[in-house]
Amino acid sequence: MEAPRDEFMREAIRLSIEKMQAGHGGPFGAVVVKNGRVIARGFNQVTSTNDPTCHAEVDAIRKACQALGTFQLDDCDLYTSCEPCPMCLGAIYWARPRRVFYGNTKQDAAAIGFDDQFIYEELDKPLPDRQIPMQQLLRDEALAGFEAWTTKEGKTEY
Repeated sequence: MEAPRDEFMREAIRLSIEKMQAGHGGPFGAVVVKNGRVIARGFNQVTSTNDPTCHAEVDAIRKACQALGTFQLDDCDLYTSCEPCPMCLGAIYWARPRRVFYGNTKQDAAAIGFDDQFIYEELDKPLPDRQIPMQQLLRDEALAGFEAWTTKEGKTEY
């Protein structure tokens, strides 16, 4: 029998507070659940590891995929202490969990200094107008990798 969703969310919240107070990073925690049990726990480690991608959701997804031996979280639920940022949202869609439950909203996060709104706004801008300039180079040469992928035998589709 599946444990109540509240308990899984409480675990994500507990991680967010405990690991933040221990100096690992911001107040964010996440757990991945499959068949009624936690298979992975993640927490924000951006400042403690100097890794801007080490958000709680990404940490939990990495650990869950490793535990399951797969790159997709089929039939899994992700519980996170806060509504996912754009980076984590991308990771979540690639991992393909069944559902996501979150505690705090992105507005709650913005109120304490974790404001991702500028990223959403950047995505709507044409490439030349973004804060970080982006320029395409050597497309014809880069396409060689894609052409090799299309003809590769025995590849794992995703």
